Amino acid sequence: MLGGVVDDVRVNDRLTIPAAELAWRFSRSGGPGGQGVNTTDSRVELSWDLGGSSLLPPMLKERAAERLGHRLVQGVLTVTASEHRSQLRNREAAAARLAGLVASAIAAPPRVRRATRPSKGSVERRIAEKKRRGETKRNRRSYPD
Repeated sequence: MLGGVVDDVRVNDRLTIPAAELAWRFSRSGGPGGQGVNTTDSRVELSWDLGGSSLLPPMLKERAAERLGHRLVQGVLTVTASEHRSQLRNREAAAARLAGLVASAIAAPPRVRRATRPSKGSVERRIAEKKRRGETKRNRRSYPD
């Protein structure tokens, strides 16, 4: 960030999207801003061409395209931000949103859970506890004379 303006977008320790691959667009925001809302271009759209980028290896690009498929338009990922009054804060919010999306899209898939069975002792303890609990409840009953 140079002088408060977002340059490159840092996704994680190993990946930073250079400013040359980012496209910024500004328009009037419908959000907060008072009288100035009609005159300032505070809404921010940040686009990154995932399909045309050579930043990611083919495997990660494939994974990202699969996970972000519903958000991609012709291989381009676009995020918008208009929740703040200032364009600068909306730029920062859009950059953070893009970084989060890309980071979650290229993350390694979670490990597959191996099914396990409870130990014989734990099954016996559970059943013994159920019997003890049932006996306690049975003793609470009052039988008519």
